[in-house]
Amino acid sequence: MNLHDFFVTIGLDPAILGAGAAGGLLRSLSRKRFKVREVFLSPICGTLAAGYLTPWAVHIVRFYEWPPMPDDGSAVYAMAFLIGTVAMWLSDLLFDAIVRRVKGDAPSS
Repeated sequence: MNLHDFFVTIGLDPAILGAGAAGGLLRSLSRKRFKVREVFLSPICGTLAAGYLTPWAVHIVRFYEWPPMPDDGSAVYAMAFLIGTVAMWLSDLLFDAIVRRVKGDAPSS
């Protein structure tokens, strides 16, 4: 059993994982100041977010039929990419807020 078959066996689409990793990598490289560890960790986190959240997002979009999704899968992979990217931005906001709270810094306005 190769890695692709393993992911399929546990219910994860390798293409979705790749799109999430690309989204996480984009997020790590788009920061004004990025750290080497973020370049490695962001794609992993983007992969996890896309792997677990994309099926839910696809289900919700198809349930409400908005917008109509093409059958070729391109919309699913685009959603996975966006989920990988947005999840990392949201985690940045959350962790920055936690650090400010722990340090006792007032939020900047």
